[in-house]
Amino acid sequence: MGSHRNGFNKESFILSVDVGTTSIRCHVVPLYPEVGHVEMDPEAIWEGFITVVKGAVQDAGVHMRQIEALGISTQRGTFTTWDRRDEGALLLHQTETVAGSKSSRLLPQHVTFRLVWALTHYKQVRQAATKGNCCFGTIDTWLLFKLTKGQVHATDYSNASATGMFDAFQVYDFGYTDPSIFGLPIPIMSVIADQQAAMFGECCFDVGDVKITMGTGTFMDINTGNKPHTSSAGLYPLVGWKIGSEVVYLAEGNAADTGTAIKWAQELELFSDVQETSDMAYSVSDSDGVCFVPSFNGLQAPLNDPKACASLMGLKPSTTKSHLVRAILESVAFRNKQLYDTTLRETHIPITKIRVDGGVSSNNFVMQLTADLFGRKVSRPHHYEMSCLGAAFVAGLGVGYWRSREELKKLQRADDAFLPKGVPNGSASSPSREYIPVIQSWEKALRRSMNWYKP
Repeated sequence: MGSHRNGFNKESFILSVDVGTTSIRCHVVPLYPEVGHVEMDPEAIWEGFITVVKGAVQDAGVHMRQIEALGISTQRGTFTTWDRRDEGALLLHQTETVAGSKSSRLLPQHVTFRLVWALTHYKQVRQAATKGNCCFGTIDTWLLFKLTKGQVHATDYSNASATGMFDAFQVYDFGYTDPSIFGLPIPIMSVIADQQAAMFGECCFDVGDVKITMGTGTFMDINTGNKPHTSSAGLYPLVGWKIGSEVVYLAEGNAADTGTAIKWAQELELFSDVQETSDMAYSVSDSDGVCFVPSFNGLQAPLNDPKACASLMGLKPSTTKSHLVRAILESVAFRNKQLYDTTLRETHIPITKIRVDGGVSSNNFVMQLTADLFGRKVSRPHHYEMSCLGAAFVAGLGVGYWRSREELKKLQRADDAFLPKGVPNGSASSPSREYIPVIQSWEKALRRSMNWYKP
């Protein structure tokens, strides 16, 4: 973002760290100790955090004393526990997240249920909780505890609203959970979450602004203003951010398997370099009737079926790798379309703009098909890592480095714009009719994949 603002050289800086599900920028890789488990070592996250902070400051050629503020963007759905008396000694030597495991088909993915699971399965956690010594928190809580040498045990509204322990409709009701839930009282998480940070980084400050992040999974968020949205189809009400007395809410829908599906295809050697996939998809006129259902971790909104399975249907002797790749990429755009239609149908909020980020957004085939299916322009920033940028924006506003959100909008660079076919100015239009029969076939495959696993 540079050290020049309003023509003056400002010798102070904002430091932002994105602690993601599978990486810290730059990187800490999760441990996958056995099939069905997704675990990360909290100490490794802490050590990686310190390493990248020092490395980033050194590489920038500045000094730590010049840093005015630290912004942290973190994964939301992962927790750990530690003993408050023993300098943060871990009660669980791994963070717990059930996404990707077989159990995730049975349990909701809220942190609440994972905490119940930890209390049930780990004697040391329950003993510490009974004695009042158990600290529990998401990754931001853990990092703040370590950064302050045990003085701060906290989280922010955006992370809290994604835990299932915080009532987004009653913003200030948070702290101790109802003892009847767990059988004992536990102090729960007395910084900005990754998807909310990406929303802020995309400058989606106005009601009706939409941000889509396509990474490991897809997250579609719409700014609903000062009111949380009540959903019947699985959209989740979140606190986007709270700055001063202003609280901004989002409604979020997600699809769990986006980058996951593409990575799976790469491991099957359908392609060697992910950058090849767009050209492979364009090399054939269609998928030859092949449909892929991206459901390694169930189906989320609007279908909400944790027992759905991933599947490939419609295979023929004529099916090639390019057909398979096209079917997989199409499925990503089809899930985008489902989330988009659900958002429109439920919120009744006119959509003002759509901005897309995340690693999968670099795929031109997915971007163009998404624009065609939406029937309107979608924009992709040149800078994909919006979570990190959003954390920097929030931290910078907090210390007065930037004075207003309008100033942040002026920092945005030109985007890549994807216009729906036949709509030269990108204004809203009817979605491409070319894909109607393809989507109908895909939805048939979707229905056959549902309720596959037994409870």
